[in-house]
Amino acid sequence: MAKNSSSSTTAPDTAWLGRGRHLGPEPEQDVRRNLIALKAAGVLDDFLDLDPIEAAASTVLHPRDEAADPGPSARRLFEARWLVADDVTVRAQLTTYDPEGRRKEGEGVTWVLAAEAEQAWDVHWPSPATMFFPDSDQVAWDHDTAPGVRLRMTNHLPKDDDELRHRLRDCTRQSWFVHVVVHEAMTPDAKGQQPVSAFLPPSLRHQVVEHRGTPEQAQIADFAMKRELSVRMPRGGAVILPTAAQGADYDADRFTVRTVFLDGSEPTELLDRIKEFAALPRIMSPEAEQALTRLRQGWHLLTPEEELVHAQDMVTKYAEALDAMTTSRDLYREAAEAAQAALAEVTGGDGAPVPHVPGQTKTDGSPLSALTKAFGRFREPKK
Repeated sequence: MAKNSSSSTTAPDTAWLGRGRHLGPEPEQDVRRNLIALKAAGVLDDFLDLDPIEAAASTVLHPRDEAADPGPSARRLFEARWLVADDVTVRAQLTTYDPEGRRKEGEGVTWVLAAEAEQAWDVHWPSPATMFFPDSDQVAWDHDTAPGVRLRMTNHLPKDDDELRHRLRDCTRQSWFVHVVVHEAMTPDAKGQQPVSAFLPPSLRHQVVEHRGTPEQAQIADFAMKRELSVRMPRGGAVILPTAAQGADYDADRFTVRTVFLDGSEPTELLDRIKEFAALPRIMSPEAEQALTRLRQGWHLLTPEEELVHAQDMVTKYAEALDAMTTSRDLYREAAEAAQAALAEVTGGDGAPVPHVPGQTKTDGSPLSALTKAFGRFREPKK
């Protein structure tokens, strides 16, 4: 998989991008079962399950390029198409990858998901993640690539100061998700322990990782975030962490909520800030750019109308190729005839070279001159 490096490309407002890890034993089988079930239920228009090599070799909509290739570590590529808001088509690709280098125990399989709609993305649409993965706590598909954190649940901050700073760096530099830290003013009851991200709209719910600081962690967490990210964590409040590529649109005060009641009620102010943060222009990592390019240029799941357009395009291309071959054949034949004529002129028509006359110094009568003039007659009309 591609390494993260600097980029200046902003994610389009039509796209939904995600990257995580599946820690279960059969990630591709979980995806396959979910796709089959959703197609049978009429949620999906259609889906494809492709071998990466086959997928790279059969790219049809655009000429194949490096960005459209899922890469050597790709395990499987899935495509799905569905409708939202009655008539808006969404196309999505999910690629699973082997871990880089030697696989560590518990590291799982990395997945990259890119989805794009025909118009600006609405957070109230269904999450693309649940089109491929079952929305069940029993399937561990929702782990972030930053170690130790997971979607759809609360992730308590490490007790150790060094571990805490290391996690903050990982989450803000490596992750594609939005990270929110909520401080518990006092230990909450069962309702308060539920993640506040559960109140978010469906399409945003699987793009937010929620961290929790215990009451006694107020000072150490605040110090670590101030040192690493230049943000503060208010007691009993919450803060949305900036990303490494965050532009001038991030305002620490704007994305800090002073009070969050963890009693099971809907934290409206925090939810509004998360939605506002998620709507900011976001710089894509090179890997995210590749995923979006692969979706656009390496798409295979065509509708009947797209198949017809593709077939007509291929007929045109084949006709142009045939015409080019015919023209090349005619040019080759004319060149061969000119060569034969030149050879005949040089040899006098009997295949033997014309003898050289001693003392002859004119270049016009040389065999080389005859060949040059013969080919000159062939080239001149083509100028």
